[in-house]
Amino acid sequence: MSDEAKKRSNEQEPQSQSVQPSAETGEGHAQEIDALRKEKDELFAKFQRICADYANFQKRVPKQISDSVTYEKERLLKSLLPVLDNFERTLKAEAAGQSLEAFIKGVEIIRSQMLGVLKSHGVEPIPAVGEKFDPERHEAMLRKHDPDRADEVVLEEYQTGYRLGDRILRPSRVAVNKIPQEMNKPSCDQGTEATQDDSGQEGNGE
Repeated sequence: MSDEAKKRSNEQEPQSQSVQPSAETGEGHAQEIDALRKEKDELFAKFQRICADYANFQKRVPKQISDSVTYEKERLLKSLLPVLDNFERTLKAEAAGQSLEAFIKGVEIIRSQMLGVLKSHGVEPIPAVGEKFDPERHEAMLRKHDPDRADEVVLEEYQTGYRLGDRILRPSRVAVNKIPQEMNKPSCDQGTEATQDDSGQEGNGE
């Protein structure tokens, strides 16, 4: 083989070798594209499922809330029906000539029953008389003066307040004790008079 032929053969070999890596690179890119396309399809399908679930959730939740409210109303009203029955029985007994004392006792029983129903639903009266005035639980309707009681203590209750757990349904309307400030601290005049009396006694002793 001549030198020129060998030279041409050597030039062609690198070219054929350079073509082979190019084909392998193309196949690798195609596989990456297929993998990305598959991942995209999976993510899109997952997104569609999430959107469908959220749409169903939006339709389901209002109905669940409405059903829950209706159930609680029904439970409350059913618990009040026996109280209404007792009212009707008491009124019929009064119409039949029942004594006033028996009528009052019947009303007291109904009141106790009503308080029991409220308590079963978490509603309780707010303590008032004898308690220290609390503006969050009490509404001051009147201020009175009782020197034998502590300042800012509830003396009377005009309307019972109720709470549901930590929530105030309505505050108690009360009368609050208010002691004037002059009675809470010694008077300056009394201190001066006491000093003058002590000075006079010392003078008389001399």
